[in-house]
Amino acid sequence: MRKKTFAVVALLAAATLTLSACGSDDSGSNPVAVVSEDGKRQAATVLDQPFTKPDLVLTDTQGKSYDLRKETAGHPTLIYFGYTNCPDVCPLTMSNIAVAKKQLSKAEQDELRVVFVTTDPDRDTPAALGKWLKGIDPQVVGLSGKFATIQAAARTVGISVEAPHKDKNGKIVSTHGTQVVAFSPKTDGGYLLYGEDATVDDYTKDLPKIIKGANP
Repeated sequence: MRKKTFAVVALLAAATLTLSACGSDDSGSNPVAVVSEDGKRQAATVLDQPFTKPDLVLTDTQGKSYDLRKETAGHPTLIYFGYTNCPDVCPLTMSNIAVAKKQLSKAEQDELRVVFVTTDPDRDTPAALGKWLKGIDPQVVGLSGKFATIQAAARTVGISVEAPHKDKNGKIVSTHGTQVVAFSPKTDGGYLLYGEDATVDDYTKDLPKIIKGANP
């Protein structure tokens, strides 16, 4: 089944425009769920020009320095930018990936890297990230650090992240793009985008192919 592909410029514009203040009243359509040529919905957008993996060094949940490019080189990798106090999109996205990941063989699970980069580093300390991720999937790499560094890294893969702020109810929210970027183990390029409407079934179907660096 062949899916439509889109220029990176268009995707960057779409991802930049689609921000989600998790738990707020903000809403918007998801630009990265596409339709294949036979009319069936597809969860993944295949990029004709893959993103370069961010050159990012942050702190993991053990308090150690984590070089994203070095630690994930040659591994199928999923990267998501979000925050632990999000009441809806972030935990749902990570839970969907975690459930789908369990359907893989042990060898495939060990090969896959799932990275959660906080967009709210003041509250998401390494310890807080570790506690939150333990309830989802302890194998997920949680990263925290300076907000400006995280924001710049997200921008390189077309995801906008705004500084945490108080909403109209006085709650601190983090407004960020909700795409998951999948990187190929063959090229280390970010060649797929998944939106917040991607389901457990979508990831279950696609992960075995992502493990091999193939298109879903």
